[in-house]
Parts: sequence; C-alpha cells; structure tokens
Amino acid sequence: MANGKGFFLVLALVVLVIGSFSMFRVSEWEKVIMFRLGEIRESDFEPGLHFKVPFINNIRKFDARLLTLDVEPERFLTAEKKNVIVDSFVMWRIDDVARFYTAVSGDERHARLRLEQIIKDGMRGQFSKRTINEVVSGERDEIMRALTKESNEQAREIGIAIADVRIKRIDLPAEVSNSVYRRMQAERARVAKEFRSRGFEEAEKIRANADRKRQVIIAEAYRDAERVRGEGDAIAAEIYAKAYGQDKEFYSFYRSLEAYRESLGGSGDVMLLKPDSDFFRYFRDAE
Repeated sequence: MANGKGFFLVLALVVLVIGSFSMFRVSEWEKVIMFRLGEIRESDFEPGLHFKVPFINNIRKFDARLLTLDVEPERFLTAEKKNVIVDSFVMWRIDDVARFYTAVSGDERHARLRLEQIIKDGMRGQFSKRTINEVVSGERDEIMRALTKESNEQAREIGIAIADVRIKRIDLPAEVSNSVYRRMQAERARVAKEFRSRGFEEAEKIRANADRKRQVIIAEAYRDAERVRGEGDAIAAEIYAKAYGQDKEFYSFYRSLEAYRESLGGSGDVMLLKPDSDFFRYFRDAE
C-alpha cells in the first residue's frame, strides 16, 4: 500500500515537472522564438500562456521594448569638403524576431554594431549633399527624417525597426570653427558697416531737413515780428500825432524828457553841446 502511494506520488511529481516544462508564458514586452532541435519552428506568439513539447522544443525570449543606441560621435564631410563632428542616438526595437535571430544570432551587442554602422553610412550620405550652414541650422530636421526612413529600410533586413534618429549636436573641428567664426565676424562687420552707413545717411537727411525747417521758422518769425513792429510803430505814431495835436507844448516837453533819459542815463557819457542849444531849453526855462 505504501509502495502504491509512493509510486503515485512520484508519478504526480513527474507529471508536474513535465507539465512545467511543457508551458511557457509570453509577456507583452517580449518576443519569443520556439525551436525544435535547434530549428526555428514558430516566432509569432501572442502575450499569454503557451505550450511546447518538453526536451524537444526550447524557447528563447527577447526584449521587444523600445531601446536606445547612443552612437559614438563621428566625423563626416560636407559638400564643401569640411569636417563636422556629429553626436546622435537611435530609438529602435526588435520587429521580426526570427529574422533578428537569423541575422545576428540573437546577439544584441552584434545588432547594435550593425545598427550603428547603418546610421553612420546614412549620415555620411546625407551630410555629403549639404553645406555646413545647412547641416548646422537649415536642414537638421529634414536630415533626421531622411535618416530615419533610409536606415529603417536597411534595419528591417536584420529584423529591427527604427522609431527615430536624433542628432544631439553638430560640432566643428577647431580649425574649421576658427575659419567659420572669422567668416561670420567679417559678415557681421560688413552688415554693421552697412547699417551704420544707412544711419549716417538718414541722420544727414534729418539734420538737413531740420536746418531747412529752422531757417523757414526763423524767417517766418522775423517776418511776423517786423509786421507786428511796423503795426506798433504805426499805432505809436498815430498816438503821438494825436497827442501833439492836442497840446503841442506838453508833447514837446514829454519828448524832451525822453531824450534826457536816453542821453543822460548812462555812466561816463560825454556830450558836447552849447548851453543855449534847444536841447537844454527846458533847463533854462526851469530857472
């Protein structure tokens, strides 16, 4: 009886072990290949629980999530035969796991080397068609789009899908940088000189226009002042004439007082006049 129980216990244990070797689970972020005696039999597994034949079928799992490859900075020649140093990275994932395994033996390190070479070859072709100015500022987005498309076509041959290729930075070698900076400095100096020349021209125009307006304003003011002065003199002459007509003696006396004030008001004035001249008539009359 005890031997029977032990036999069933061993049998159950064997069945359990065989059953555990007969099942495998596929996660959503995994891609799985099933082999039969070393030959690929199936690779299109949905996430969930699956079965296999123990000891005949074996499986291998790969990470199907989006991975990042930081490409080593590399020098490339532009259309002007100038060197630029490009630093970039690639977002990629395993798309066709069977092809990936066949092309690179499932070795992610080997896949990264192949992918890096594909990206560098693509960059070499893109940069050779453009000038430094275009690759640095003008067409960087277009370069990245073209690289993603071209590299993706080649990467599919090894079962990889490229999500994006990004250029982090583009540097110029020291010798090229100095040449570019000197050229940029000369260009900025030329533009600044042109702006200063335009400014001087506009300043001269404004100054000439202001001087012309000043002369016109002064002439108009002098004209108006002379007219007002003439009108005032006319009114004063009229008032004097009316006053003279009313009392000739008082008018003569008033005019003499005005003459005395104007003539004798300053210090150090010297006048040579005869005592009996008409200028001193009211002085004599006062005696």
